[in-house]
Amino acid sequence: MKKCSHFTSVAIAAALLLYALPVLAIEPIQPLLAELIRPNAPMLASNSQPALVPADETVANAIGASASVADLFSLEELRDKANDDGELAPPDIDLPISDIPLALNSKVEYFLYYFQNKGEQAFSHWLSRSSRYIPMMKEILKREGMPEDLVYVAMIESGFQLHAKSWASAVGPWQFMSETGRRYSLRIDQWIDERKDPVKATTAAAMYLKELYGIFKGDWYLAAAGYNAGENKILRAISMYDTSDFWEISQGSYLKRETKEYVPKLLAAAIIAKDPARYGFSDVAYLPPIEFDTVTIPSRTDLDLAAKLCGTTYETIKELNPDLRHWCTPPNYTDYQLKIPKGTKQQFELEFAKIPEGKRFTEKVLYTRYKAGKRDSLRSVARRFGTTPTVLAELNGLNSRSRLSGKTLIIPAKQTVDFGSEGLTAKAVVSKGQYSKFYTVKRGDTISTLSKRFNVSAKLLAAWNNLKATVALKPGRRIIIAKFTEKNGEMVPAAAKG
Repeated sequence: MKKCSHFTSVAIAAALLLYALPVLAIEPIQPLLAELIRPNAPMLASNSQPALVPADETVANAIGASASVADLFSLEELRDKANDDGELAPPDIDLPISDIPLALNSKVEYFLYYFQNKGEQAFSHWLSRSSRYIPMMKEILKREGMPEDLVYVAMIESGFQLHAKSWASAVGPWQFMSETGRRYSLRIDQWIDERKDPVKATTAAAMYLKELYGIFKGDWYLAAAGYNAGENKILRAISMYDTSDFWEISQGSYLKRETKEYVPKLLAAAIIAKDPARYGFSDVAYLPPIEFDTVTIPSRTDLDLAAKLCGTTYETIKELNPDLRHWCTPPNYTDYQLKIPKGTKQQFELEFAKIPEGKRFTEKVLYTRYKAGKRDSLRSVARRFGTTPTVLAELNGLNSRSRLSGKTLIIPAKQTVDFGSEGLTAKAVVSKGQYSKFYTVKRGDTISTLSKRFNVSAKLLAAWNNLKATVALKPGRRIIIAKFTEKNGEMVPAAAKG
């Protein structure tokens, strides 16, 4: 009887396990490999399998959320909107020469295998776009004293798509959150989003990576993981596991799968991209490197006018300046550097000087979207947004009898915001060679407890963050808890002597 009972228990357990397998096989969401399906690759040595990504998203270097910019547009821009957002879609080998340390283990081998099989089409697209931006990005990284092969961080973040946007609202080729972008002097408002500018975003990424490299005492694997998850997450993992070895930390359960796979994915991408033909990528259609001249724009100027003066098209100017959100250069941006086709600078400057400042810019009506509720009518919505039922009906192809409930309407934006003042607010400035480490305040934190936790005086902590020693700290606020200065190629605490 006992044998029968034991056999029955085993059978039930086996049946339950088989029933659960399809559920366990479902991959959780993760950055950038959206359109791909997990290959039948050899099992990894660790107990966690690589996760794949949502269909049209890249992953953010999650540093914290920030209020999003209102989505306003002109009617001309609405027609072009569909083309604006980027959709993301072997052992015993000799590693290529690189200025970041490369490694080969089962996790790296998995992504080498993956990119050559199920991920081949996506990786081919990455390689195709890489030739357009890598030369320029490497030059910026070199200028900032950073390893040039850090360009492959942009490859796995966005596939070099300038308009890439993640589910967490990280934007651009380097996938900056808005708060982190502003921290490195990128302007982000209704008129401009410099996270999409390959030059300015690469400069900001170089500064952030340099800061991370200093925080993690010269360990590029930890710096890369910090770029993905945030430096504080990695610092807590180091403290929790009492080790600074990324591979040991990634064996634990504290870091998300996305972060555990970030470094091996980066290494595999770098290994293949430095010798594509060896891994089967011998017929990639590489794009030509991006080339442009820059001209100084002293005040708001229509891009149509700029295109005309250069002898090119509006679409070409927009493509060269992906940071511009509308039909013109931004207000309150003294000496904006507009990119124009290479070889047209002299012609542009001669013709531009002939045009009076008042005739360089044309005001346009901006629009937004509104989802109608059950009780909404054309009359009530028009009253709310300061327009007329006739205008709303024409814009949305409606008549007086149309039911609005649940419909998303195009609405003329209320001009209650002085767009002319955007860009005048103070923004964080990071001095060259100086870097800050941030902490997000949690419930119960005080200046005194944080002072002890991070080994910094309460007086200095208060001064860095413009706080009074007695003030309560609001949960969710990001404060500076350490400052570093670059000296002789190393990061040292700003308060340190010598």
